[in-house]
Amino acid sequence: MTGSTALGGLRMTQRYAATVGHAAYLWGWPLVNMHNRRVSMEQLPGPGLLAGIVPAGPPGTIGMLRDYIRPEERIVACPNQDVAYGFGTLDAERGPSVVQVPDFGDRLWVYQAVDQRTDSFAEPGAMYGTKPGHYLLAPTRWDGDVPEGIAGVFRYDTRGAVVIPRVFLDDTAEDRAAVRPLVDRISMYPLAEYDGTMKVVDWGKAPSYGQAGATGDGGETRWVDPATFFDVLGEVLDEVPPLPGEQATYDWFRSVLRSAAHDPKIAAALKQAAADADAVVGDLFEFRNYGIPVARNWTTQRSGTAFGTDYLMRTAVAKSNIFVNTANETAYFYQDLDDRGERLNGSHTYTVRFEAGQVPPVRGFWSLTIYNKHHFFHPNELNRFSLGTKNKHLAYGDGGSLTLTVGGDEPRAPERHANWLPAPAEEFTLYLRAYWPDASIIDGSWQPPAVVRA
Repeated sequence: MTGSTALGGLRMTQRYAATVGHAAYLWGWPLVNMHNRRVSMEQLPGPGLLAGIVPAGPPGTIGMLRDYIRPEERIVACPNQDVAYGFGTLDAERGPSVVQVPDFGDRLWVYQAVDQRTDSFAEPGAMYGTKPGHYLLAPTRWDGDVPEGIAGVFRYDTRGAVVIPRVFLDDTAEDRAAVRPLVDRISMYPLAEYDGTMKVVDWGKAPSYGQAGATGDGGETRWVDPATFFDVLGEVLDEVPPLPGEQATYDWFRSVLRSAAHDPKIAAALKQAAADADAVVGDLFEFRNYGIPVARNWTTQRSGTAFGTDYLMRTAVAKSNIFVNTANETAYFYQDLDDRGERLNGSHTYTVRFEAGQVPPVRGFWSLTIYNKHHFFHPNELNRFSLGTKNKHLAYGDGGSLTLTVGGDEPRAPERHANWLPAPAEEFTLYLRAYWPDASIIDGSWQPPAVVRA
């Protein structure tokens, strides 16, 4: 073991610091990710759209879409094309914000609110019977008066947080028109702006802000850079209080940060440790490398937004498909492989057959989405990236079965064409969502069918 430093009687080797640094990187990757998103949003002058397509706003506010997210979006991996999205960040240093919930009627909706650990701290949505009104999102340490007319208060204990409204949208012109007045009543703003009225924002006229990395044809915006990870980790440890039992871990990580502050060799060892650990995080991008195995090579997870000390799952989800909903709100099934265990590739044709009565049992909606190797949409002439409840022209078999075709050449038969998902001519991933899932999905008695290579 080479190199050591002494600080206040503590002696530490470079190799030891690197070992601790490796663990700190795997543990702290999601927290630094969230920190950097908040810092990025601080640059915005107001709510609007990044590059004209991605909803965003400065901390304490939100941006909204009236239609599906466009395929060139790169802010968040694995978006869906079943909902009109919103996105906003919170900053506890700025105090509470008010979020508006209009009357959605029978339409499926849910507002996701996660703290800096990506754990959920609020439950507004159709599945909770949430009533229309104004709700307060407040830091736990805020002790101000709750104004009259606030229907409920949700609290978070970290500095940063994220709020993501999702409103189901049929893939029809009629439903796009119907959802617009609802979306225009979704808003979030600082408590000081609350006046008891339901504010209306014409999100169709939202301003556009340029932001590098918001769009493109590669992978997700690089929210965590190994080269600067340990420059901000100390700040992040201050922003996110330790969970019960984590104080010793915090002390452990801080000890190497203190040494690095006084010894360039320790700082260099930490920087190299981050670079080495980033390869492990990269492995967790691939769905087949983590999660709960399900029949026919599918995988799933049940701890989304309630990770606690499940650090493997927290980092894996943050890397591969951050901002998943809680398990009772949405069940997710991930697929990289066909029924023979071979990597899915768009040069082949695959079928996914749901027998009669066996489409995903949900009270909300379901969809099968295809992603390219970066976990984003593959542009195609049909502008089709998923199939499911939103599609009103799926062709069912005579007995009630539903066969979806993925990849390969564009089918000529109308019934096959209606059920076809175009794929890139390289590796791709399938992703099955079940919003407001039935108990049979949650307990595992219902499982997705095999992806069969034709």
